[in-house]
Amino acid sequence: QGRLVESGGGSVQPGGSLKLSCALSGPTGWNDYYAIGWFRQAPGKEREAVACISTADDSSHYADSVKDRFTITRGHPANTMSLQIDNLIPEDSALYYCAADRGLATLARCLAGAFAAQDFGSWGQGTQVTVSS
Repeated sequence: QGRLVESGGGSVQPGGSLKLSCALSGPTGWNDYYAIGWFRQAPGKEREAVACISTADDSSHYADSVKDRFTITRGHPANTMSLQIDNLIPEDSALYYCAADRGLATLARCLAGAFAAQDFGSWGQGTQVTVSS
């Protein structure tokens, strides 16, 4: 089982950008998982699905609330997955998590835009994003 570690969070002003990274360590690689997802959770709210990507062909899906502002990509080095966040708004403030799953059902739900936290079996500890002026 691999270990996921997020980084890149911080405090930014509205309109700013951040690039979050998710590093996979251990005796596994991204190809051991079918889908990688990014989620966020603000205080007092449920964990929200933000974006997901297929490890097979990099097909991706985004929540409507972040579409055109968030981009999920494979990172460099190869064991990282990135989430580029542009034009940040205060509502983006949350703890951001990356997650991975080995199930084809999760991949199908990812690509259909119907993925949720309970679909993913491996999680990182999160990285905080705070947007304020």
